[in-house]
Amino acid sequence: MSETIPGKDGPAVTQATLVKKAAPKSDYKPADVSPQRRVQRSFAVRLWSIRHSRLLEWFYSRFANMFLLLHPLWKGIGYNRVEGPIKFVEKRVKGFMFDCRMCGQCVLSSTGMSCPMNCPKQLRNGPCGGVRANGNCEVEPDMPCVWVKAWEGSRNMVHGDKILDVQKPVDQSLRETSAWLRVTAQAAAAREAAANAKTGASA
Repeated sequence: MSETIPGKDGPAVTQATLVKKAAPKSDYKPADVSPQRRVQRSFAVRLWSIRHSRLLEWFYSRFANMFLLLHPLWKGIGYNRVEGPIKFVEKRVKGFMFDCRMCGQCVLSSTGMSCPMNCPKQLRNGPCGGVRANGNCEVEPDMPCVWVKAWEGSRNMVHGDKILDVQKPVDQSLRETSAWLRVTAQAAAAREAAANAKTGASA
């Protein structure tokens, strides 16, 4: 229960209200996490994911292959029908591991397992010019720069040089959609196109 503190010239206020007023003001809103809670956990899970980016790269590669093997199932049921339940799982898993914002265009494998959508400016191709001397964000001084961490994570990965690839601007129409299903559908389409081209060439 919140402690009530008598006001000098007005009604009493709670301790929670005082904490909220004292919190730094910012346009940056972490997904489902209050600024106070975000500071308390010190980005522990996100930073763990970046430190173990090579392990997660290995896991994601096999996970993507498994999803591709299930393409006939997704296609049989209908990608639109499985979007809801897959998105539900994806949002919670990636939200916990990477503070995912469900942009629908996941590039974690190219950014050292550091989600660029956590950048207050949502920069997709490297840091801004305001990175502090200690490597923290200019907008959120207590937050390590997403791109500084992305570079650190990429150095641990087998395909870490993918961080040098230029990313397209975010397509806002894809927000709150499953990147897992989109990548699978695109990979399946590419595989089928290659198979058709090979068949045509041998005919």
